[in-house]
Amino acid sequence: MSEVQTIESYAGRRVGEIAANLPGATSVFRRFEIDFCCHGDVLLAKAAEARGVDVETIEQALQELDGVAPAALPSDTGELIDHILERYHEVHRRQVPELIALSRKVERVHAAKAGVPAGLADLLQQALGELEMHMRKEELILFPAMRQLGAGPLQGPIDQMRQDHSDHGELLETITSLTNGFTPPEGACGTWRALYAGSAQFKDDLIDHIHIENNILFPRFEAHAAAA
Repeated sequence: MSEVQTIESYAGRRVGEIAANLPGATSVFRRFEIDFCCHGDVLLAKAAEARGVDVETIEQALQELDGVAPAALPSDTGELIDHILERYHEVHRRQVPELIALSRKVERVHAAKAGVPAGLADLLQQALGELEMHMRKEELILFPAMRQLGAGPLQGPIDQMRQDHSDHGELLETITSLTNGFTPPEGACGTWRALYAGSAQFKDDLIDHIHIENNILFPRFEAHAAAA
């Protein structure tokens, strides 16, 4: 039986580290709206304080996890990169254009209705453009370098990717606010509901994508660079 961690062991740890090493922690952080991807370097105590949540409440929820990962990520760097490409890069390229089309329809057909997410299609278009540039830099430059080196001093390009991730996170917050937390108004049509459900899924996918890179993949190379 694995050793049970004490409640005190979490408050002083970075949320990204907890998310990367404690199976199920990401679901707890989502529940309490703790940013474990773009701001994974923040201590849990500070993150809880910023959200106005008692840190012991979050720690208790972490304590109650069964320790079983929803799906194990590949430990090999090359296989992890392949997973990112297939599960996230390819998925984003399919899902966001569809969301843009849905949003343009909702904004056009329901322009006079209260709560219509005016400007959402443009935000999603911006997200797609920024994501495409980001993913291409990873596919053409960073990931091939990682595959070739196995480990190496890649701090410069990784710093740029982290900054991109922060920009993505800010855009997601704007989209979340515009859609009232992806909550359609009463009586919303099927297209409107599908738009918000799909947008919420896009947010979850992008958060997971950023988490895997920031907290699992990138540190393998940053640690080597710091020791060099």
